[in-house]
Amino acid sequence: MTVLSLTASGCVTVHGEREVVPSATKAEAAQALKEFAEAYNAADKAYDPALDAGRVTGALGAINQVGLKARSVNYPDGNPQHVPLELTDAKYTIPKKAGWPRWFVADVDSNRDRDNGNLDNRWVLVFVRNGVDQVWEAAYLTILSPSRIPAFKTDKDGWAEPVAPDSAALAVAPRNLSEEYASYMQNGKPEHFKDGPHTSGWRDSRKKDANLPGMSTQYIDQPLDSDDFAPLGLTTEDGGALVFFAVRNYERQTAAKGLRLKVHPDVKALLTGDVKSTVTKERVSSQAVVVPPGGGADAGKVDVLGRLTGLTAAKGS
Repeated sequence: MTVLSLTASGCVTVHGEREVVPSATKAEAAQALKEFAEAYNAADKAYDPALDAGRVTGALGAINQVGLKARSVNYPDGNPQHVPLELTDAKYTIPKKAGWPRWFVADVDSNRDRDNGNLDNRWVLVFVRNGVDQVWEAAYLTILSPSRIPAFKTDKDGWAEPVAPDSAALAVAPRNLSEEYASYMQNGKPEHFKDGPHTSGWRDSRKKDANLPGMSTQYIDQPLDSDDFAPLGLTTEDGGALVFFAVRNYERQTAAKGLRLKVHPDVKALLTGDVKSTVTKERVSSQAVVVPPGGGADAGKVDVLGRLTGLTAAKGS
């Protein structure tokens, strides 16, 4: 599934469909959210990835499916602490566009997350569909405080405006974000990401963990930006954009001679190979960022609002 086209116009033409129309009705969006929650709860209760495999894709799908697989190994009888997920107070932002794929954003209240036990965080989900015969699938999820969710640009009828992946109106084109974020995490460049817990803070924590008594850790980051993992962007009121994108992270831990690595049960459940001195963990990380409008050398920096990361593979050697 290609979530954003890579054309200058930002439109996709499939099966001759050229008319610019809303990606979904509010009723269709509400039904998609309901069906996602039902499938998510069934899968979480049984720890069975097959039960929601048809309702997730992309970064969220990779994280969800492998996470359930690992838990099914450790809890073969299902989730002993299952609490049904409740998604309420839904606000839908639906772009108007031509062709497929189509997509929309659902901003919902969840019973799973509270900020400091007081103010509820919001789940921001991105749903995509690649054809009239396909169901809506959740591709991205980020969890934000209400104040961090930007206001979207809409027309007189309330429909949002999608962002072309190669948009020159932004400080960074959406299709470049995955590669540039992976590069930034590796070497600190390019420097157009704002300092924060998901940028400079994450790099600092990696440096601290790189050399610990008895263990060293190496990190590799790679772009993940095609097919189901393509970026999604909506124009904000200030001319910038809220963009969702993914990267792949590798973490290789090596034990000092004579020492053994401790392997977490969730990692062990996915492990291939024998752990002799190293464990390599593979993760998928999805980011929600605010990209400011372009402006030459004085353009603002990309603000990483949220990051959701999940283990997708592990290998011992």
